[in-house]
Amino acid sequence: MKLFSKEQIYEGDKLTAERQNISSTDLMERAGTQIFNWMHMRMQGAQVPIHIFCGIGNNGGDGLVLARHLILDGYHVKTYVVNCSDKRSKDFLINYDRIKNVTKDWPTLLNCTADFPEIHPDDIIVDAIFGIGLNRPIDKWVKSLFVHFRKTKAFTLSIDIPSGLSTEKAPEDEDGVVWAGFTLSFASPKLVFFLPETAKYTVQWEVLDIGLDQEFLFTTNTEAELIGKHEVLPLYRPREKFSHKGQFGHSLIVGGSYGKMGAVTLASRGALSAGSGLITAYVPKCGYVPLQASFPEAMVITDADEEIITDIKFDIAPTVIGFGVGAGTHPKTMSAFEALLKKSKASLVIDADGINILSKKKALLKLLPKQTVLTPHPKELERLIGTWKDDFDKLKKVKAFSQKHACIVVIKGANTITVFDGKLYVNATGNPGLSTAGSGDVLTGIITGLISQGYHPLEATIFGVYLHGRSADIAVEDFGYQSLIASHVIDYLGTAFIDLFKQPEQPTEVVEKEQEQEQQE
Repeated sequence: MKLFSKEQIYEGDKLTAERQNISSTDLMERAGTQIFNWMHMRMQGAQVPIHIFCGIGNNGGDGLVLARHLILDGYHVKTYVVNCSDKRSKDFLINYDRIKNVTKDWPTLLNCTADFPEIHPDDIIVDAIFGIGLNRPIDKWVKSLFVHFRKTKAFTLSIDIPSGLSTEKAPEDEDGVVWAGFTLSFASPKLVFFLPETAKYTVQWEVLDIGLDQEFLFTTNTEAELIGKHEVLPLYRPREKFSHKGQFGHSLIVGGSYGKMGAVTLASRGALSAGSGLITAYVPKCGYVPLQASFPEAMVITDADEEIITDIKFDIAPTVIGFGVGAGTHPKTMSAFEALLKKSKASLVIDADGINILSKKKALLKLLPKQTVLTPHPKELERLIGTWKDDFDKLKKVKAFSQKHACIVVIKGANTITVFDGKLYVNATGNPGLSTAGSGDVLTGIITGLISQGYHPLEATIFGVYLHGRSADIAVEDFGYQSLIASHVIDYLGTAFIDLFKQPEQPTEVVEKEQEQEQQE
């Protein structure tokens, strides 16, 4: 799913009006009606007090359209205009006049006052105050209104984006943003719904189709894309009946040190479970027995040293090398890694201490093959690119780093973001259960295993991140967040593959209706 920018949404609105020969007021009517339909389908006429707070721009106009339709349908509605400026949009004024024609209870004007309306916890707040175009500081009294919303504990529904939330920068004051329980977003969700610092401002979101021009939606390229099942399904490569393991590559996992052999085991298992034809682990001598005993499917090559990696030598021709899990940053290990970079032509996936080595000796970045995959956790990323002031600054620095070194960077987190060639791929799967030791090692293995089969490194990364999260989503139903461990993610990886082809379950009433029709036939 494309994540359109603010400028692209404005362009889409303009093109839609031109190509469909409608006015901006008509488009606003369409948007407000869709919001009404969404609410009406869920409320079915319930007489819960609905407090609609409208700004004086186009977002407020959407709110006025919604209020009018709710009033005409007999809902218990109270409408307010947050009178925060003397500049009103044309479409707001048109809809302000229209709502006056359907009710004697005209919208209440709210000015700089502490006497905000009384709202009970069981009421509903609709936030239609500021849209995506907010580009100025919010007045203190408006912040006080937002704080009032939170104190009421009423369910809050935001229109398009929580008011006060920018699409381009993190808020300086969390009281200056509406904390929404749900956001109905036009055309596409906003990138800020998925960033650590800004995702908290909406618990859930849903996209409303307001009939924007289809050509615009399909042909416009976006900087960011949300990755779900529909986006990764075309990447899947089925296997032929007469295929054999030699067709699916040979993954080499290089890592481990005394006491950290589990990381290599997890990465190796992840690679083989993701479909790699063969898997070899390169470890210090102390890892030989643990690997052979715990993971019989793997082949093992050992370093001359007992406890660390000192000289990476092998007589195989790996398709891809995953380096760094549990490796440590001993000077001899660093030298061995540098030698590997100089002589190897295989694709590379670098994680954990491999990234730490790159951070310590950044001259090695010049040796990375194009489209090398880096999978740092937040602290490893900081060591690599430096500190950032907010999530937007972080994305800017990662994009610059990725373009400079022609590499793929995975920003791990609740919505893991893959960055390559200036584009962001935001993953939609995963849960807090992945906050556990070894889950990153498994991800490294999965991506490595996909590359070994011939997936392009970017495809393998996007697909691997999705499968990793989806496997955890399935496993967490059996284990819960606290008890989910990295091995479970591997164990459920096959189920995640199968899930790609499962059709969503239909609601019970739909199934019953279809069965009734079949019986009649």
